[in-house]
Amino acid sequence: MNLRASFLLPSRAWTAVFLAAPLCIVAAYSFLTRGDYGGVDHPWTLESYRRLFDPVYLAILWRSVWIASLATVLCAILGFPLALFIARAGRTKNLYLQLVLLPFWTSFLVRTYAWLFILRDTGLINTILLRLHIVNTPLPLLYNDAAVLVGLVYNFLPFFVLPLYATLERLDPALLEAAADLGAKPFSTLWRVIIPISAPGIAAGSVLVFVPCLGAYLTPDLLGGGKTVMLGNLIQNQFTSARDWPFGAAASIALMAISALLLAGIMRSRAARELM
Repeated sequence: MNLRASFLLPSRAWTAVFLAAPLCIVAAYSFLTRGDYGGVDHPWTLESYRRLFDPVYLAILWRSVWIASLATVLCAILGFPLALFIARAGRTKNLYLQLVLLPFWTSFLVRTYAWLFILRDTGLINTILLRLHIVNTPLPLLYNDAAVLVGLVYNFLPFFVLPLYATLERLDPALLEAAADLGAKPFSTLWRVIIPISAPGIAAGSVLVFVPCLGAYLTPDLLGGGKTVMLGNLIQNQFTSARDWPFGAAASIALMAISALLLAGIMRSRAARELM
């Protein structure tokens, strides 16, 4: 065994015990049958995977992909100008980075509960609107898809900003000056210079936002009020109240497969771009 393999041995052992082994257990459970009192039992079957194609579960999958995609797009729209501003902020960039990281100083659960107090009928937004006589009755801001989307964007926006900032921070100002000297307008410079150069950061941020949004269950559960059921909620429900471990395992494998396909597509497109 060479020196490199010796140094990698602890990490490989950790990965095998705490990642590969649990994944194999979940994969095996997905092919078993639900026991009479929960758990798993024989025979081996594909029934759990066939149930995933039921229209009810396909609708949940589509809702999860749609909300996760929309949250990723909103994070890109909000995060790109913020990351560009921080990258060009000079001496104060460290302060702005700390402000971006500030939400991580509190619990994810606490931050989600904060939105409950902001969006509910007696919350901050409705109280202000009612006192200003803009509305006569409280707006239904909570327990819907929009509330879930707000919570996801708020919680995962830093995951988009940070890798994008790391890319934009290395942007050579001489390229912008050259574009201006050649007569490029600010929008043309943004579209034809800055965005193509920041493509790796955009791709990394999109993955870091889309994948956890796709499997989110706490935010839809709290802000959706049980009305917005996503794939993460379905999996959590199957392993707890429904006690249908095989179907929950099959849904988990489907979630991981979607994430793996996304990562493979991004890596392939990046490799093709580097060969051009």
